[in-house]
Amino acid sequence: MPSLLFADGDGNIVDLPDLQAAGMAGGIFRRPELEDFIPLPEGSELFVLPDRQPVGYDPQSHEPLLLEDDPYKPGNRVQAVGAFMAPAHTAIFSSAYVTRHGAPTLPLFAYTAVGWYAGKFWVTGFRSDLDVRQDCTHFDQHTVERKTKIRLKQKKDNRLIQHLGKCCLTYGCPAARNYFLDRWEAPLPTSPQCNARCVGCISLQESGCCPSTQDRITFIPTPKEISSMAVPHLQHADKAIVSFGQGCEGEPLLQADTIERSVRLIRKETSRGTINLNSNASLPKAVARIADAGLDSIRVSLNSVQEEKYNLYYRPNGYQFEAVKESIRVMKAKGRFVSLNYFILPGFTDSTEEFEALRNFIDELEPNFIQLRNLNMDPEWYLSVIKHKKDKTPLGIRTWFEQLRKTFPTLQFGYFNPSLDGLAEV
Repeated sequence: MPSLLFADGDGNIVDLPDLQAAGMAGGIFRRPELEDFIPLPEGSELFVLPDRQPVGYDPQSHEPLLLEDDPYKPGNRVQAVGAFMAPAHTAIFSSAYVTRHGAPTLPLFAYTAVGWYAGKFWVTGFRSDLDVRQDCTHFDQHTVERKTKIRLKQKKDNRLIQHLGKCCLTYGCPAARNYFLDRWEAPLPTSPQCNARCVGCISLQESGCCPSTQDRITFIPTPKEISSMAVPHLQHADKAIVSFGQGCEGEPLLQADTIERSVRLIRKETSRGTINLNSNASLPKAVARIADAGLDSIRVSLNSVQEEKYNLYYRPNGYQFEAVKESIRVMKAKGRFVSLNYFILPGFTDSTEEFEALRNFIDELEPNFIQLRNLNMDPEWYLSVIKHKKDKTPLGIRTWFEQLRKTFPTLQFGYFNPSLDGLAEV
């Protein structure tokens, strides 16, 4: 079994062979099975978790054990370590730790349990999508920078392309990078505003909480700016997708008029590729209009399919959970593709209550696809926000996934928005 990792007083990551790596699910310590571990995917990152004391498993007593001091430098404090896995991977356990009083809130990332064995880091997770569109091995930074700068120079009058240049060169956004590399999925951020106040929003955070990970777009692109960017991409890219609704914007449905006009312009020029909308699906009438204009698919973001838990996280402003469900019904009635962007947090997602609610949700609305996305948020903060009561007998993420696939054999799973041109290959 992989051994416990901890960070010493200088921030060095060290392993302790006397203890095994532990995991955490819904605030409860768990001992991972051997099959829960995979080698740390290339492109992942390791984080030191400030003022969190690491917890490992004692192989003799089979009990979790708190590591309070550095065993190699007695008296020195230690901190826990977590892994932020590369895209296309889904967590089975969160990092195991005990938080000291007064500890800062963790930044908006996912924190997967990680250990050390045979010269490698190992994480508790699995590859949930074979699509390589965001694999780090497919990005050559020199090529990215060269092609981005050329296009920015050519398209000085297109504010949307200039905005994506910052996303690409400053934030390293994989979708923006793929746009400038003329392949796969390209982003179409459109809306500076939002009608939800998601606690874990990555583009706008309340003061004193934790920093957002990127800047939100400050303008509304014109339909011409959007279509002149999207059309060439759809015409030439392999497995081409363009997606409204990005991490650097609010809710795209608040700009439904602009998006509807943009989609009509795009489809006037080309029928190739997939036009997708990433959304909170709060405005079903707007969804219907955009679908009639030529929208192919929608990805509906959900932290939970229990209305109370949903509201506590999204904090909707002017819409209700039923509107989200109605938007799915609208898309299905029009024969369009529906994905759920379902945030995964071990211990809550696989709780018996949430699993039963998800089964009923799928039975009722029949989505086509579920994207298994790790929740990027301090786990303890999130569980507090949604008022989660510890479930001592969650299914476990692997069992949860197996039961979903068995119960819904035609339901598809992955991590990314699928290209409808090549769905069978995804």
